[in-house]
Amino acid sequence: MELQALPSRIGQVRRIVSAQLRYWRLDPLIDRAALGVTELLTNVHLHARPGKLCTVEIELRLDRLTVSVHDLDPRLPEVQDATSSATCGRGLSMVAAVSESWGARPNGESGKVVWFTLAAPSPAPAPAPVRPPFATVVESPVRGFVEVEHVTEAHALQGHAPARSAVAG
Repeated sequence: MELQALPSRIGQVRRIVSAQLRYWRLDPLIDRAALGVTELLTNVHLHARPGKLCTVEIELRLDRLTVSVHDLDPRLPEVQDATSSATCGRGLSMVAAVSESWGARPNGESGKVVWFTLAAPSPAPAPAPVRPPFATVVESPVRGFVEVEHVTEAHALQGHAPARSAVAG
Protein backbone atom coordinates (compact mmCIF):
# COMPACT_ATOMS: atom_id res chain seq x y z
CA MET A 1 0.00 0.00 0.00
CA GLU A 2 1.21 3.48 -0.81
CA LEU A 3 0.70 6.26 1.73
CA GLN A 4 2.00 9.44 3.22
CA ALA A 5 3.59 8.57 6.60
CA LEU A 6 1.50 10.80 8.83
CA PRO A 7 0.58 9.76 12.40
CA SER A 8 -3.07 9.06 11.51
CA ARG A 9 -2.06 6.89 8.55
CA ILE A 10 0.49 4.94 10.63
CA GLY A 11 -2.31 3.70 12.90
CA GLN A 12 -4.38 2.69 9.86
CA VAL A 13 -1.48 0.73 8.36
CA ARG A 14 -0.89 -1.03 11.69
CA ARG A 15 -4.56 -2.12 11.71
CA ILE A 16 -4.38 -3.26 8.07
CA VAL A 17 -1.25 -5.33 8.73
CA SER A 18 -2.89 -6.87 11.82
CA ALA A 19 -6.03 -7.74 9.85
CA GLN A 20 -3.98 -9.34 7.07
CA LEU A 21 -2.06 -11.47 9.57
CA ARG A 22 -5.34 -12.57 11.18
CA TYR A 23 -6.61 -13.51 7.72
CA TRP A 24 -3.46 -15.58 7.16
CA ARG A 25 -4.00 -17.14 10.63
CA LEU A 26 -0.70 -15.71 11.88
CA ASP A 27 -2.09 -14.17 15.07
CA PRO A 28 1.12 -14.86 17.07
CA LEU A 29 2.98 -12.39 14.80
CA ILE A 30 0.54 -9.49 15.05
CA ASP A 31 2.08 -7.62 17.98
CA ARG A 32 5.66 -7.81 16.69
CA ALA A 33 4.69 -6.96 13.10
CA ALA A 34 2.54 -4.02 14.25
CA LEU A 35 5.36 -2.67 16.41
CA GLY A 36 7.92 -3.08 13.62
CA VAL A 37 5.83 -1.40 10.91
CA THR A 38 4.96 1.42 13.33
CA GLU A 39 8.64 2.09 14.00
CA LEU A 40 9.60 2.01 10.31
CA LEU A 41 6.77 4.35 9.35
CA THR A 42 7.60 6.68 12.24
CA ASN A 43 11.15 6.90 10.89
CA VAL A 44 9.78 7.88 7.49
CA HIS A 45 7.56 10.49 9.15
CA LEU A 46 10.45 11.96 11.17
CA HIS A 47 13.37 11.67 8.76
CA ALA A 48 12.45 11.03 5.10
CA ARG A 49 12.94 13.80 2.56
CA PRO A 50 11.48 14.95 0.21
CA GLY A 51 8.03 14.40 1.65
CA LYS A 52 6.78 11.42 3.52
CA LEU A 53 5.51 9.29 0.65
CA CYS A 54 6.25 5.60 1.12
CA THR A 55 5.06 2.10 0.26
CA VAL A 56 4.51 -0.72 2.75
CA GLU A 57 4.68 -4.33 1.62
CA ILE A 58 4.04 -7.49 3.59
CA GLU A 59 5.04 -10.77 2.05
CA LEU A 60 4.56 -14.31 3.32
CA ARG A 61 6.81 -16.99 1.88
CA LEU A 62 6.69 -20.46 3.38
CA ASP A 63 7.97 -19.93 6.90
CA ARG A 64 8.92 -16.24 6.77
CA LEU A 65 7.01 -12.97 6.92
CA THR A 66 8.79 -9.91 5.52
CA VAL A 67 7.56 -6.37 6.15
CA SER A 68 9.25 -3.64 4.13
CA VAL A 69 8.89 0.12 3.84
CA HIS A 70 10.13 1.90 0.69
CA ASP A 71 10.63 5.66 0.72
CA LEU A 72 12.24 8.24 -1.57
CA ASP A 73 15.05 9.37 0.78
CA PRO A 74 18.35 7.69 -0.20
CA ARG A 75 19.91 8.14 3.26
CA LEU A 76 20.15 4.77 5.02
CA PRO A 77 19.04 4.65 8.67
CA GLU A 78 21.51 4.17 11.49
CA VAL A 79 20.93 2.48 14.83
CA GLN A 80 21.32 5.07 17.61
CA ASP A 81 22.80 4.47 21.05
CA ALA A 82 19.83 5.69 23.05
CA THR A 83 19.40 5.43 26.79
CA SER A 84 16.40 3.61 28.23
CA SER A 85 14.83 6.96 29.14
CA ALA A 86 15.29 8.48 25.68
CA THR A 87 12.06 9.47 23.91
CA CYS A 88 13.48 8.93 20.43
CA GLY A 89 16.30 7.08 18.72
CA ARG A 90 15.29 3.57 19.80
CA GLY A 91 13.05 2.57 16.85
CA LEU A 92 15.53 0.46 14.90
CA SER A 93 16.79 -1.14 18.12
CA MET A 94 13.22 -2.20 18.88
CA VAL A 95 12.78 -3.55 15.34
CA ALA A 96 15.99 -5.55 15.79
CA ALA A 97 14.77 -6.85 19.17
CA VAL A 98 11.39 -8.13 17.94
CA SER A 99 12.45 -9.48 14.53
CA GLU A 100 14.56 -12.36 13.29
CA SER A 101 16.48 -10.06 10.99
CA TRP A 102 16.25 -6.56 9.58
CA GLY A 103 18.14 -4.35 7.19
CA ALA A 104 18.19 -1.41 4.83
CA ARG A 105 19.33 -1.15 1.23
CA PRO A 106 19.32 1.47 -1.52
CA ASN A 107 16.36 1.21 -3.87
CA GLY A 108 17.44 2.03 -7.40
CA GLU A 109 18.50 5.57 -8.23
CA SER A 110 16.83 7.16 -5.24
CA GLY A 111 15.23 6.02 -2.08
CA LYS A 112 15.70 3.01 0.13
CA VAL A 113 13.98 -0.05 1.52
CA VAL A 114 14.02 -0.84 5.24
CA TRP A 115 12.71 -4.30 6.12
CA PHE A 116 12.40 -6.89 8.87
CA THR A 117 11.51 -10.57 8.95
CA LEU A 118 9.60 -12.74 11.39
CA ALA A 119 9.50 -16.53 11.52
CA ALA A 120 6.01 -17.58 10.48
CA PRO A 121 4.55 -20.61 12.21
CA SER A 122 2.50 -23.02 10.13
CA PRO A 123 -1.04 -21.70 10.22
CA ALA A 124 -3.55 -23.80 12.10
CA PRO A 125 -5.80 -25.73 9.73
CA ALA A 126 -9.23 -24.26 9.31
CA PRO A 127 -11.82 -26.12 11.36
CA ALA A 128 -14.17 -28.32 9.38
CA PRO A 129 -17.55 -26.68 8.99
CA VAL A 130 -20.13 -28.10 11.36
CA ARG A 131 -23.36 -28.90 9.64
CA PRO A 132 -26.53 -29.68 11.52
CA PRO A 133 -27.95 -33.15 11.01
CA PHE A 134 -30.85 -33.62 8.69
CA ALA A 135 -34.07 -34.30 10.59
CA THR A 136 -37.38 -35.66 9.42
CA VAL A 137 -40.49 -35.78 11.57
CA VAL A 138 -42.49 -38.97 11.18
CA GLU A 139 -45.89 -39.64 12.76
CA SER A 140 -45.69 -42.31 15.44
CA PRO A 141 -48.21 -45.12 15.81
CA VAL A 142 -48.12 -44.40 19.57
CA ARG A 143 -50.44 -41.55 20.52
CA GLY A 144 -48.64 -38.48 21.95
CA PHE A 145 -45.22 -39.29 20.49
CA VAL A 146 -43.48 -37.99 17.43
CA GLU A 147 -40.58 -39.87 15.88
CA VAL A 148 -37.65 -37.80 14.65
CA GLU A 149 -35.22 -39.32 12.20
CA HIS A 150 -31.71 -37.87 12.45
CA VAL A 151 -29.50 -38.39 9.46
CA THR A 152 -26.04 -36.88 9.31
CA GLU A 153 -24.76 -35.83 5.91
CA ALA A 154 -22.04 -38.49 6.08
CA HIS A 155 -24.61 -41.20 6.79
CA ALA A 156 -26.86 -39.93 4.02
CA LEU A 157 -23.97 -40.07 1.55
CA GLN A 158 -22.97 -43.56 2.71
CA GLY A 159 -26.52 -44.91 2.63
CA HIS A 160 -26.83 -45.60 6.38
CA ALA A 161 -30.21 -45.92 7.96
CA PRO A 162 -31.37 -43.00 10.08
CA ALA A 163 -31.34 -43.12 13.86
CA ARG A 164 -34.79 -42.86 15.44
CA SER A 165 -35.77 -41.30 18.72
CA ALA A 166 -39.18 -40.99 20.27
CA VAL A 167 -40.00 -37.54 21.53
CA ALA A 168 -43.08 -36.73 23.54
CA GLY A 169 -45.08 -34.23 21.60
